[in-house]
Amino acid sequence: MELTPIKIPEIPLSFEIPALMHPPVDHFIIALPIVVLLLEIINLFAKKRAIGVISFLLLILTVVAAGAAYLTGTVDGKAAWDLLTEVGQSELKDHKILGTYLMLASAVVLVFKLLSAIISRGLMKALYLFVLIFFVVGILKQGKEGGELVYTHGANVKIVKIKDDALFDCQDDLSDYVAEEKEAEEEAKAAKEAEAAEGKKAEEVKKEEPVEVEKTEAVTPETPTAETSATQSDSPTQTPVVETPSVTEEVEVEKVPEASEAQPEIATH
Repeated sequence: MELTPIKIPEIPLSFEIPALMHPPVDHFIIALPIVVLLLEIINLFAKKRAIGVISFLLLILTVVAAGAAYLTGTVDGKAAWDLLTEVGQSELKDHKILGTYLMLASAVVLVFKLLSAIISRGLMKALYLFVLIFFVVGILKQGKEGGELVYTHGANVKIVKIKDDALFDCQDDLSDYVAEEKEAEEEAKAAKEAEAAEGKKAEEVKKEEPVEVEKTEAVTPETPTAETSATQSDSPTQTPVVETPSVTEEVEVEKVPEASEAQPEIATH
């Protein structure tokens, strides 16, 4: 069952409540009502006025402890809020609402105690015991939820704060690493685009180069043919023809005397 939140105006204090004072105060607000309930059960049989007076004084201490638990819980709740998860924060809200009801209920229990002392009837005493039992059940439930906030969600635990700080540092480093990786990816993408542009430009240059080569190849053969034809027309063609007869004549001149010398030898024999 969800309880409707009750807004209590803040009480200005002349002193500052230190953090982490809520757990030790809770021990009193849990123990005192249980002790009062045990005394009232005993007094049903003993019927001692002194037991009634002691239970009344303890109930006054219970009201004071409930107010102290509310104030210290407000301080510790603010300190633990940022370190809790969404589930933990929801549990903390419910814990605060129930604590507010219990603080007001402690005053109601005290009023019923006064009425049971003034009106000495069994019905009033039974009603007072019923209200006291209901209050003790609520206190025990509140203590259980407070333990879950500490041990399950890590409220106001020093090691949780240390781990949270370490986690924050890791997240900060991770964000820096992600930013660096993103910047490196952008640089690599820009370099790849530049390389692709250069490759495309080189391909265009290669496509243009064969056309120029063909033009130069087509032009270069024409110039030598024109020059050679011009040199052939200008140079005398009879020079090599004149040299060959001179060589043959010399050979023939040398061979004729040999033949003339060989003929007398044959005649003498």
